[in-house]
Amino acid sequence: RALYTSLRPAHVTMSDASHGASSDLARAAASLRASRVPAFRVMEVMKAAHDRERAGGRVLHMEVGQPSVGPPPSVLEKAKASLDACARGETTLGYTVADGTDELRARVATHYRERYDVSVDPESVMITTGSSAAFVLAFIAAFDAGDRVAIAAPGYPCYRNILEALGVCVVPVPVDASTNFQPTPSLLEEADALDPTKPIKGVIVASPSNPTGTVLSRDELFALHDWCAGKGKTSPGKAWFVSDEIYHQIEYGDERAATALEAPNAFEEDVALVINSFSKYHCLTGWRVGWCIVPSGLKQPMTALQQNLFINAPHISQIAAAASFDDDVAKILDAHVERYKQNRAVLLEGLPRAGFEKLSSAGGAYYIYADVSHLTKDSVLLCKRILETAGTGVF
Repeated sequence: RALYTSLRPAHVTMSDASHGASSDLARAAASLRASRVPAFRVMEVMKAAHDRERAGGRVLHMEVGQPSVGPPPSVLEKAKASLDACARGETTLGYTVADGTDELRARVATHYRERYDVSVDPESVMITTGSSAAFVLAFIAAFDAGDRVAIAAPGYPCYRNILEALGVCVVPVPVDASTNFQPTPSLLEEADALDPTKPIKGVIVASPSNPTGTVLSRDELFALHDWCAGKGKTSPGKAWFVSDEIYHQIEYGDERAATALEAPNAFEEDVALVINSFSKYHCLTGWRVGWCIVPSGLKQPMTALQQNLFINAPHISQIAAAASFDDDVAKILDAHVERYKQNRAVLLEGLPRAGFEKLSSAGGAYYIYADVSHLTKDSVLLCKRILETAGTGVF
């Protein structure tokens, strides 16, 4: 398939171009960089499920990691009140400063003190258009084209897709059940040694993870952070430690997930870049609002990138997000997590009876990772067949 069309201006007249004759200019195509970015497959499954519903079919949606309910009523009431105030001319709901509203940044900082006993300066908090924008901003700020960045495989595909779109060299770190589908310092050492001339510049870790649902213990997370800080790392220099924590508070074990900011030397080393979101636990997926705790070395460039790429996260979404930290809201959200826990128990018991016997530990998030190699060599095709025959969207 053609990835691009060359643009040759010779012998092209204004008449040719205006009438769309045989002009190469009339056949402009996407850039090579964009053409090489694969689709986010789970969204393709979601579209196929949508098309089935639009044609009159029924679908049980289990393909996308999002809550089955919307935001709690009081969050919606705060958002509605801001819209009503705008309608009365009392506010414009216009731009905010690039890093986000003072109220929301302060609420995020308070959250870290109350949940993790970590002191976060509100000035280091950046409110983003979902965690997706935080990844884009962080990756552009931290990595240059050609830098090597390590990610777990299997892992969240958008890490790879965004990094490769930016010209970054992705270093897959193969993980499996023996490591609870999470990287280890020894695996990072092996990956780093693949090219001794270019030390790994960054490591991306998710706990709880997508798509395996596995959770790192405190010691495991801190060991990965320390490797990035240079402890036990054979190659020279440090690496950025990008900690994806968007599924925090959706946890099913006795030990809560730790934040990278709890590492004993986190603020001294200043290599941790923590990303979180209001989409999952807070049930604000479509509102597109997340946050990032930015290390001092990246603060100015990330703010400049935010100003130029996104300006600010949606104002009304920031108002709703601030309300989602209220105590009465937390009780509702925790009840949702208890229901997720019950759903998880049903699946962990029922999936083996359905022929899916090798499952991830699924200690958090919305996911159970199933080995289907005994059933098919094409998991995407299997998901398509399940949707077509059973009306169930999975990925």
